[in-house]
Amino acid sequence: MSRVIYKDLGRIDYPEALRVQTEAFEALLRAKASGEERSNTLFFCEHNPVLTLGKSGKESNLLVSEEYLKQLGVAYFHVNRGGDITYHGPGQITGYPILDLDTWHLGLKQYIYLLEEVIIRFLALYGIKGERLEGATGVWLEPHVPGRARKICAIGVKSSRFVTMHGFALNINTDLRNFALINPCGFTNKGIASLAGELGEEQDFEQAKIRLADLFLKQFA
Repeated sequence: MSRVIYKDLGRIDYPEALRVQTEAFEALLRAKASGEERSNTLFFCEHNPVLTLGKSGKESNLLVSEEYLKQLGVAYFHVNRGGDITYHGPGQITGYPILDLDTWHLGLKQYIYLLEEVIIRFLALYGIKGERLEGATGVWLEPHVPGRARKICAIGVKSSRFVTMHGFALNINTDLRNFALINPCGFTNKGIASLAGELGEEQDFEQAKIRLADLFLKQFA
């Protein structure tokens, strides 16, 4: 049996998803501090259009005014994860693993490496080679080919006492045009990819979630 409980939140506004994962994060911290039984949880969701800026991010990586974002119907929030600015929206699997890394005797760097590994294995199911790029967290396609590097999965994590929140955003059928509103993850010279874009047609989103959750639960069994 997996040591992680999987919950699909469906389509959800960002503030509500943040509330859900924060409650789970704080509950896990309390259980860990008191020696009670701990519950690790993997939340999947699909957000309505939103931009989030990490605690070390730069406001200058938002390329339009907040007023213009409102006109577009794109929300904007400062959040307490690592990383810079990114976009979440329909057609994207956003994953929030709320885990006590001590369960697996992991440090934060090892954990992020394993998150990347799950995404790489997922992409391989579709015949796509996902790779890492030194100094740039996440999963990339053709990262070492000049002019071709493009990110398909962003990762940004917060941890306290080795308990994690926030997580990853994997583009499946995502409309990539909204990434033009920002310098994604602070980069100005790299592109963004989606599974649908790479394969030339829209993908079965529900099947993609099932496949990804299965790989995650096996990795963190």
